[in-house]
Amino acid sequence: MSPLAKLISTTSLLLGTTITITSNHWAMAWTGLEINTLAIIPLISKSHHPRAIEATTKYFLVQAAASTLVLFSSMTNAWATGQWDITQLTHPPSCLLLTTAIAIKLGLTPFHFWFPEVLQGSSLTTALLLSTLMKLPPTTILLLTSHSLSPTLLTAMAIMSIGLGGWMGLNQTQIRKIMAFSSISHLGWMTTIIIYNPKLTLLTFYIYSLMTTSIFLTLDTAKTLKLTTLMTSWTKIPMLTTTLMLALLSLAGLPPLTGFLPKWLIIQELTKQEMIVTATIISLLSLLGLFFYLRLAYCSTVTLPPNSSNKMKQWSTKNPTNTLIPMLTSLSTLLLPLSPMIPTIT
Repeated sequence: MSPLAKLISTTSLLLGTTITITSNHWAMAWTGLEINTLAIIPLISKSHHPRAIEATTKYFLVQAAASTLVLFSSMTNAWATGQWDITQLTHPPSCLLLTTAIAIKLGLTPFHFWFPEVLQGSSLTTALLLSTLMKLPPTTILLLTSHSLSPTLLTAMAIMSIGLGGWMGLNQTQIRKIMAFSSISHLGWMTTIIIYNPKLTLLTFYIYSLMTTSIFLTLDTAKTLKLTTLMTSWTKIPMLTTTLMLALLSLAGLPPLTGFLPKWLIIQELTKQEMIVTATIISLLSLLGLFFYLRLAYCSTVTLPPNSSNKMKQWSTKNPTNTLIPMLTSLSTLLLPLSPMIPTIT
């Protein structure tokens, strides 16, 4: 992929995201979503591998269908109420259509089938974009319209996402698919609390993006795509696999790491809302995800299969990524002491 094409795609991604998250009009929000979709397609298909072309086709068809539903939802709402403002979504059928459209765009259960396949066909850097930056515009729309959506429907989809994200990740050997199911599970946590405390949803998204960025950059530096290669990666770059273990345990939500903070606050908020059953269910379902996070951490640091090379790769600070990874990992693991400040933020 030429540098000019990469620059245009990256700029368009930032432009589309900015347009969507700053707009109050449905037409502008839809335009931003379309710019995002068209900008990420060259990045997914840049390897010209059949798997990448398949992933690009799936992504385009799914996102086009979801964008059509967003546009149809906004038009039916405008037809019924005369309002094009995003926050004025009051027409019940439009609310249902929008919930479906955003669930498809985010990859929430039961509209999750495309996401693991697309991530598996993408490079690690593109998978990082799909898991973080591309989730921000739909999440913003969900935040702006959360007061109009059905709490029962969102809670049901959230519980299914957390359960399925943990269950389907148990038997995976491809790391990108494991990270895809991890993303689905974390989106379930965000959706659970979005109606009751939208700022907490944003906090969860930011912390998830931080931890995921650290993990994907580490995997990209170590050139690791499968569990079998992960088990020998520590002989190449010992420092990176240590940071990977810490970031994975943080993503699992183990205290006293940063990833424990959003889950703790979400369970606390659900308890305040007298949703103790929901809080108990999602806490138990998160144990499924904990298993494969621990397996990844074990493979990255403890296991050394026979006949592996013990040649250590020299650490270079000339590569900007090698400097960025320790910083991101430190933030991914050491932010829990800041938790007393959270009530003033949320």
